[in-house]
Amino acid sequence: MPMDSSNSLHNSQCEPCQGNAERLTPAQIKPLLAELEKDWLADTNSMHISRAFSVKGFAKAVQLANVIAWLGDREGHHPDISFGWGYCIVKFTTHDIKGLSVNDFICAAKVDQLIGKAPK
Repeated sequence: MPMDSSNSLHNSQCEPCQGNAERLTPAQIKPLLAELEKDWLADTNSMHISRAFSVKGFAKAVQLANVIAWLGDREGHHPDISFGWGYCIVKFTTHDIKGLSVNDFICAAKVDQLIGKAPK
């Protein structure tokens, strides 16, 4: 479901998909990516978006990973998360369609808002 510019991603809800979601094209991805914090990156094959966070120490990385995992669980759209001392990396993709859907951008916007980096 393409987003209308009057809707904000962080106020939207993920829609369940069982392989029937629309896989976004590079032309559709570009404006959605522009709505996120500048640190979000789309891979060259438009398969996922990712953001790396720098944090102080291991405990903060675990806390951030847990918050992002909680958000993904609440939305029913689960990210891939890796973390270690001083970093946490989150990747969103829609596995059922082997690419990006609007759900990935909704969750990324919610991550931005949750950590206080997006306009509220």
